[in-house]
Amino acid sequence: MIAEIADVESLEDLLSEPTEGVCQAVSQIEGDVLVMGAAGKMGMTLSRMLKRASVRVGHPIKVCAASRFSSPGSQTLLESWGVDTRSGDLLSESFLKSLPKAPYIFYLSGMKFGATKQEALTWAMNSYLPGKVCERFPESRIVAFSTGNVYPLSPISLGGSVESDVVAPIGEYAMSCLGRERIFEHFSRTLGIPITILRLNYATELRYGVLCDIAQKVYRNEPIDLTMGCTNVLWQGAANAYAIQSLLYAESPPTILNLAGAETVSVRRTAQQFGEWFGKPPKFTGEEATSALLSNAQKAHALFGYPSVPLQTVMQWVAQWVRSGKPTLSKPTHFETRDGRF
Repeated sequence: MIAEIADVESLEDLLSEPTEGVCQAVSQIEGDVLVMGAAGKMGMTLSRMLKRASVRVGHPIKVCAASRFSSPGSQTLLESWGVDTRSGDLLSESFLKSLPKAPYIFYLSGMKFGATKQEALTWAMNSYLPGKVCERFPESRIVAFSTGNVYPLSPISLGGSVESDVVAPIGEYAMSCLGRERIFEHFSRTLGIPITILRLNYATELRYGVLCDIAQKVYRNEPIDLTMGCTNVLWQGAANAYAIQSLLYAESPPTILNLAGAETVSVRRTAQQFGEWFGKPPKFTGEEATSALLSNAQKAHALFGYPSVPLQTVMQWVAQWVRSGKPTLSKPTHFETRDGRF
């Protein structure tokens, strides 16, 4: 295992490194792949992983990435990796119609941060757009990203919600995400579209994620709220790999999979570990509640194996990254939020 990740280029190489399972899945793909919402936190490296796997197995596929590409340089970077790009607003009817037909779609579009002040746009992005996508691509096989936020807070002693548990979203963001799932399910049932819905909770890398949030607060001597005492953490490279492999499990009605790490992660102990490495005792506020937003991903682990990078290794990488002042995305996860307001 790599001792330290030197820079952003090395990090993106690692996040997009295809696993054996990914290579096997890509070798079974016949036709082009469209990644919608590709410029977000996961879409870039997922698109690149698809492309790298196709090259590695000698099975060329065209990967097309569609997004607004609001982050400078993201579109150029994808194209340098051999990914075709289309720039535009997916809510625009004309842009959606301009996208090439593809037998395989990864749907990563959505809105979370700022949802509290832009509820109408949040519902349009998270619940209305999925229906338009299904109408535009009724013959495609779709992997649609959702979130563990569709589950209620559950007793920590249960080890997280499973896919068969009753959903009970808290707040408009989570409600709109359940709306996204229901719309995909409706069109899957009525049009026979094979779909996999992925309830992700939470992907992390060195520039973003729960571990990055906690490490930065410890390093900056900022207080950490312990009320959400436990959380899920999943290495983003593993999340990418699981997502690609889940394409083969798409069905009508949809297959639902939780994507999360193998551990229930203690916020307190995680902060204390970072504190030992930094030589800075963490500061805490609040006390751990008996419930938390947690997902149990045993079903996905049985299909795809355990995450490729152990939790302790990711923590060490994050600590080294933060301590050395390397760049972050400056997008806190707000994992500690319990009222559903993002």
